[in-house]
Order: sequence, then structure tokens, then C-alpha cells
Amino acid sequence: MPCFCPSRPWESWATGYAGVFLVGSLEKKYPAAVKYFIRQWLLPQKELTPIPGTKEWRRYHLHESHVQGALKRAVWMAKLVNCVKSHTFRHSFATHLLQADYDIRTIQTMPAHTDVRTTMMYTHCIPGKTAKEAKSPLDF
Repeated sequence: MPCFCPSRPWESWATGYAGVFLVGSLEKKYPAAVKYFIRQWLLPQKELTPIPGTKEWRRYHLHESHVQGALKRAVWMAKLVNCVKSHTFRHSFATHLLQADYDIRTIQTMPAHTDVRTTMMYTHCIPGKTAKEAKSPLDF
């Protein structure tokens, strides 16, 4: 099997690379979609898979266990003592949005939390800020 570089998919088109595998019956509905640039995987698998009965090769997406393994190795190499999972990035994203003074309802829609109470869990990480201090009318 020839060597394919997933970081440069444009070089693979001339060597028999027939696109990617699509989810469900999407390929039957849109047969040309396997080669659309927008359908190419963000994290492609290194190896190509032959399509039975043809001379074409296609690529699957990277399995989640590969991403989890890479994250585990990175945590080990960084000598972190905290438990880090890929879900940690979701929490970090919401916390950083709160630190940047985004509205909590806006943040709720981004990580797709159904209940605002779930998003409000992140507020304990942010020190309380008030845009304007309330002053007594007698202080003027």
C-alpha cells in the first residue's frame, strides 16, 4: 500500500484515494460527497481502507481511543497531577468564556447545555465582578 500523508490530502487524490467513508446512508443520497473538501475528516486515520470489489481506497476518521491515548501521553509527559480527560476542554472553554465577560445564556448554547444550572457551575471559578458599584444618594 502506498504511503499517504493525512496532513496533505491534496497529494492523495492522484494515487487512488477515493474520499472518506460517510455516516449512515449519506453516501447513497449524495454519492459525490465522499470527495467534497468539507466532508474530509478533521482528524483522519493514518491508514487507508480498501473498498471491497473496487480498486479504491478510503479513509475513516481517527477513532476516539487514539485521541484519548494521545491526551494521556501528553498529560504524562507534562507531569500533570490533575485528572485530565477530553471533556476537561469543554469545561475550560466555558470557564474562559465567563472570564471574558460573555453572557451566561450565550455560554449555555455553545457547549449545548440544556439547563442553565449546568452552565452556572462554572461561575464558582470566576471572581465576582460588578460593572458599577451601587452608591447611596447621600454620598453625592
